[in-house]
Amino acid sequence: MTSALPTLAPDNFRPAARPNEDINIHASCVAIGAAGVLLLGKSGAGKSDLALRLIDGGATLVSDDRVLLTVRNGTLVARAPASIRGLLEVRGVGIIEVKVKDSAPIRLAVMLGREGARLPHPRFWRPKPALTQKVPLIALDPRHAAAPAKIRAALAAFSRGLFRGNFNTK
Repeated sequence: MTSALPTLAPDNFRPAARPNEDINIHASCVAIGAAGVLLLGKSGAGKSDLALRLIDGGATLVSDDRVLLTVRNGTLVARAPASIRGLLEVRGVGIIEVKVKDSAPIRLAVMLGREGARLPHPRFWRPKPALTQKVPLIALDPRHAAAPAKIRAALAAFSRGLFRGNFNTK
């Protein structure tokens, strides 16, 4: 039997005043295929570094440092503010231009910091107020070499229903 699932949102989240109005959050976002992966965490948590490693593995940048979220046809969609579109901060190198995807539907949220339990209970992230369906949330330590692979595995598992046992994503 599953208890109520927690819904998490970053502390700096500001809800939209009206539906379909952009909300601007401190996060990074990449697209793996057509699926958007939202990287959440405090300043210095490793969002840009993990985005770079995902990009190095074939992902495409949507936005780094700030992400505009909106709901389109019931789906949470991310895009970059115009002023930083296509720019990625590479610590120790500088701000560089990279290939960018205009927008992506968010299919996974990743909270960076301490890694969760070995076999975690399902968690979900959604904007406040709840403007759309919940988005699966995982917690990862971005410094681990396997972090990009874990994100790809989680995205595939959530997208294709590959979880086994009592992990219910509904």
